[in-house]
Amino acid sequence: EDQKLDWADMLFLYTQPPEMRNTKFWPDQPATFRSALDRYSGAVKDVSDSLLATMAKNLGLKREAIADKCIRGMQKVRINYYPPCAQAEKVVGLSPHSDANLLTLVLQVNHVQGLQIKRNGSWLPVKPVSGAFVVNIGDMFEVLTNGRYRSIEHRAVVHPKEERLSIAAFQFPNIDTMIGPLKEMTGHEDDAYKTLDLESFMKIFFATKLEGKNFLEQMKLN
Repeated sequence: EDQKLDWADMLFLYTQPPEMRNTKFWPDQPATFRSALDRYSGAVKDVSDSLLATMAKNLGLKREAIADKCIRGMQKVRINYYPPCAQAEKVVGLSPHSDANLLTLVLQVNHVQGLQIKRNGSWLPVKPVSGAFVVNIGDMFEVLTNGRYRSIEHRAVVHPKEERLSIAAFQFPNIDTMIGPLKEMTGHEDDAYKTLDLESFMKIFFATKLEGKNFLEQMKLN
């Protein structure tokens, strides 16, 4: 009875690479939806590739060290609608978790705040900035960088009187990528995480209860 229920409507679509799309699930109304999503997904991938190159450089790696693993990487887009709830304290828009993928680029569509991140045991609100992305580090990026970059635990809360809308783009590496600490990151230190192929990584993730960063605990090496 104490469990909070997720309070949201979501549309989840494969968007990149184009051959992975199953457009029978893509709405055909409004008439511009499909063409707009096609352009948007490509532009977001360009932003993600640029971020990955810059983050690799910040780690002392070649700019292409991570981005090259994503040339044919998968992208999923989730369109989120969080309706108002008069008893907002009894529900949650999205339960606390970290994302499995590399990077998640979140675009806030309207002014209603709802995204929160966990820092030092406290939940902090992320204020929407018009026209800007919120970039969440995912579990795969934490593993690849051997913990130098940490995935972020986050959740979505709902407003008692106003709806909230957002669009999240989840960036994944190429399907043949091994998910484990990059050798360039572990020259003088032990691997902190297991190495798995992408399919095995995702199978374990989906078999794990969506609660905080539980999944990464299973990926850690003793």
